[in-house]
Amino acid sequence: MANKNISISGIAVGEGNPAFIIAEAGVNHNGSVRLAKKLVVAAKEAGADCVKFQTFKADRVVTLSAPKAAYQLQTTPKGESQFEMLKNLELSHHTYKQLLDLCAKLDIIFLSTPYSSEDVDFLDDLGVKAFKIASGQIVELQFLRYVALKRKPILLSTGMATLREVEQAVQTIRKAGNKEIVLLQCTTNYPSKIEEANLRTIKTMREKFGLNIGYSDHTDSVVPVIAAVALHASVIEKHFTLDKNMPGPDHSSSAEPAELAAMVEAIRKTEKALGSPVKKPSASEAKNKQGMRRSVTARLPITTGDSITPEMLCFKRPATGLSPIFADKLIGKKARRDIPQDSFITFKDILL
Repeated sequence: MANKNISISGIAVGEGNPAFIIAEAGVNHNGSVRLAKKLVVAAKEAGADCVKFQTFKADRVVTLSAPKAAYQLQTTPKGESQFEMLKNLELSHHTYKQLLDLCAKLDIIFLSTPYSSEDVDFLDDLGVKAFKIASGQIVELQFLRYVALKRKPILLSTGMATLREVEQAVQTIRKAGNKEIVLLQCTTNYPSKIEEANLRTIKTMREKFGLNIGYSDHTDSVVPVIAAVALHASVIEKHFTLDKNMPGPDHSSSAEPAELAAMVEAIRKTEKALGSPVKKPSASEAKNKQGMRRSVTARLPITTGDSITPEMLCFKRPATGLSPIFADKLIGKKARRDIPQDSFITFKDILL
């Protein structure tokens, strides 16, 4: 039985619906309003359902002395602190309004990840239709409770978390009266290795929590995304950038617009290929059945009164005669009339 769907700006998200595709612009705007708007346009052109940014103030996220993550050291200046890096990636509140308006004009959903209660309030007042929570905040139960009380759908990434930590997060959100949750399997490394995608946890979490499960991808391959869709991931999230060679912490591990568009196309084709759980011939197969299947045929001449033996029978195309599935019913019966070699045998040709 499919888990209950949620609705984000009128789009049904959950099993039985097309995957909800989030193009994660994140901080790949490098603090530029112009680049941020270009990312919105690129996400729309690629076919994503949603473009997502991040809403934060550096002084609410890290201490002045906080070291950078290992992957950030490889993609940003060594002498720059994490605080300085994030400070340069902030967007003004006015900019988010511009981005929201642009998304409305282009008919693509705007979301942004908050990192503090102030960010949550701002986005709520801005009119976001759901909250996407980053993996790092999954153990911040007070924060999750605060978000849950806004009574909007929550997409929660589970990177770095144990199943027990995921359970605590889900319980916290539910106890706050919010049942609209989608969990995202995620590996928090940029880029992450295919062998660390651990996609079987999609099924584990779906069965454990009775929720729709998605996948936030940080690999440099489309394979995990396709596998996740085949495992009925309800949401797919992918970082993207205008140019992987741009300076910044996430560009090198993000998909460029052409790659994002190819991923969206691959997802939609995969969904078509998955079809329905009902096993039956397709329309094209039904047309081919007569030409490809065979009929019960006389291997040699059969005389009236002969008892039918297996050696007298063979199967040949087309399937305009008796189906081979009934061949056993002919064995031991007597021929009602002469049956020429290489002719189809029917029940009318034998004494039942």
